[in-house]
Amino acid sequence: MRSNAVRFLTLNALIVLAASLLSPAAQAQTVYRIVGPDGKVTFSDKPPSPASEAKVSTANASSTGGSASAGLPFELRQVATKYPVTLYTGDNCAPCGAGRSLLTSRGVPFSEKTVTTNEDTEALRRLSGDNSLPFMTIGSQQLKGFSDAEWTQFLNAAGYPPSSALPPNYRLPSPTPLVRLAAAPAAPAADAAPAASANPRPAPRAAQPANNPAGIRF
Repeated sequence: MRSNAVRFLTLNALIVLAASLLSPAAQAQTVYRIVGPDGKVTFSDKPPSPASEAKVSTANASSTGGSASAGLPFELRQVATKYPVTLYTGDNCAPCGAGRSLLTSRGVPFSEKTVTTNEDTEALRRLSGDNSLPFMTIGSQQLKGFSDAEWTQFLNAAGYPPSSALPPNYRLPSPTPLVRLAAAPAAPAADAAPAASANPRPAPRAAQPANNPAGIRF
């Protein structure tokens, strides 16, 4: 009797998990990177008002359906577009590698976001509530930490096939940073050098430090 009760509760839990994952209203969360007029960078799940004059960019790209699902068979493309998978990884993270291997061996198309900078860590904390890795999203469903059984359970509920249906020529998108930092402005062009004098004098040689016996010049 007790075994049947446990089995019934487990089945109910799986139904609830699948319903929350497959809800039509499920949408991927977006985190905004906001640079204020004073140069201060903050992250928020709500965009600033237009009157704030802040520069805004998205810190994550959870909607991986565009590039990760390109060139897929119809049924798999439907699942990947409706419930895109994004994997967040870090350097020297063995569980991250295990999670990546599970997705790759199963043939799940996914996008990978790397967390390496302070800005990445802050954005991850905004997304997941902490900075633990790996972190995976399936649609709006969030999975913290790697668990083979749990990840398989949710991938099954989303409708991903149990074995790879990827075409032989399919290539996963390359990993990209969670936060794309703006490029530093180019240095202004140097002023034109003054015209050389008719009788230029050789520049004096700088004295070499005592701890540089080889006389290397920098």
